[in-house]
Amino acid sequence: MDWDKLRIFHAVADAGSLTHAGDTLHLSQSAVSRQIRALEESLNATLFHRHARGLILTEQGELLFDATKSMAKRLDAAAARIRDSEEEVFGELRVTTTTGFGSLWLAPRLPALYEKYPDLKIDLMLEERVLDLPMREADVAIRMKEPSQADLIRKRLMTVRMRLYASPTYAEKHGMPERIEDISDHRLICQNTTSAQVSAGARLVQDLLAHDVRSTLTINNYFGVLQAVVSDLGIGVLPDYLTEDFPNLVRVLPDLESAEVPVFLAYPEELRQSKRIAAFRDFVTEEIFEHRRKLREEGTA
Repeated sequence: MDWDKLRIFHAVADAGSLTHAGDTLHLSQSAVSRQIRALEESLNATLFHRHARGLILTEQGELLFDATKSMAKRLDAAAARIRDSEEEVFGELRVTTTTGFGSLWLAPRLPALYEKYPDLKIDLMLEERVLDLPMREADVAIRMKEPSQADLIRKRLMTVRMRLYASPTYAEKHGMPERIEDISDHRLICQNTTSAQVSAGARLVQDLLAHDVRSTLTINNYFGVLQAVVSDLGIGVLPDYLTEDFPNLVRVLPDLESAEVPVFLAYPEELRQSKRIAAFRDFVTEEIFEHRRKLREEGTA
């Protein structure tokens, strides 16, 4: 199969348009069209349904596009390894983690990483969906459970617990519950138990809701829960790693917390020698060591 034709097919399938693919490839629309027709003839298959609004892949086209996507990701991985200098750390690093951890813990610490490696280009992908690292949907992941995908290097970073917090203003105005049953007199701010989140957090929320909570505010990530808590809306279920960066939060029902949630860093085996991965891994490890040290000094660990 002609590699050049596959490259053109992949661009057309990705763009859904001969014109847009031609712009990307710096080829005329007619040249792109000729290459696609030649590929279809060599395969004896129709790869696109053509209509006025653009191109839609046929079943055969979908099969071929899946293959070219896999090829493209493997080529990206190879290019990333080739670009890694023996002495310098530079280039793009795609990092995926949850919205809460990425926005509340990781992003505020990235200035120190950029100061050390100013030529890094970090693409921070915050979502609850677990991206496929071996298929290069991301280069490195920080997740609230041990990754199950094969061919990954894993490093356990820390453990997290979900706890209850309120703002000082809310605590002064509404008082604090002394027993878990008293939570019914307060507004509970949390993630919905059916939303994507760590199971330990969902179980804690279920236990709290069993106490006839009259008013709730559910938000689909911990960043939103935190914003509601600091806005004095109620008592929030939040991860304990917030206590360092938000020291004014008031701990509610100090004896109540979730089970431990392990935090793992993972990346594909094929990127073992990547300078960018090593720099990011070492940076996160150092930041967590410093985070733990501060918590021990403050007696909040």
